[in-house]
Amino acid sequence: MIVQKTPIKDLLILKPTIFGDARGYFVETFNQTTFQKETGVSVQFVQDNLSLSAKGILRGLHFQNPPFAQGKLVRVSRGSVLDVAVDIRKKSETYGKHVAVHLSAENQVQFWIPAGFAHGFVSLEDDTVFEYKCTNFYQPKEEGTLLWNDKALGIDWGIEHPITSAKDEVGNPLSELISPF
Repeated sequence: MIVQKTPIKDLLILKPTIFGDARGYFVETFNQTTFQKETGVSVQFVQDNLSLSAKGILRGLHFQNPPFAQGKLVRVSRGSVLDVAVDIRKKSETYGKHVAVHLSAENQVQFWIPAGFAHGFVSLEDDTVFEYKCTNFYQPKEEGTLLWNDKALGIDWGIEHPITSAKDEVGNPLSELISPF
């Protein structure tokens, strides 16, 4: 596995080793020992999630409030997404900044997003399967939403009219966010 640092401290891009031949390929998608050794991050995942999205579906930008905050290891097993993490850690030098990563079944890239970030993605293909491992259980009452199209964030989603949920349309702009991190 190759670990690539991003311009925002603690966000990591992981490129697993792909073993391929004429029959197809094999990828170890997670190994606790390797993850900790290569990233320096000690985590315990307690929940795995999977979503299916058509092209143009945008989900996010979500986070959970402490003490239910979640770290996420995200990947795509079919299709592709533009995955985005926004730093909402109040004392961070990169507060309000984001990193966007192209994740696909083809590239097998993974993105480590620790607690303290709002997270979302837009599906770039029909029938995209997005998977993520979480370090804490989902608590609907503790979920926060940062407005995905807030001009202050400057996120180029690469799509003009994404399809979003009602919840995502009423997220907080960064200027009104009272970050719990």
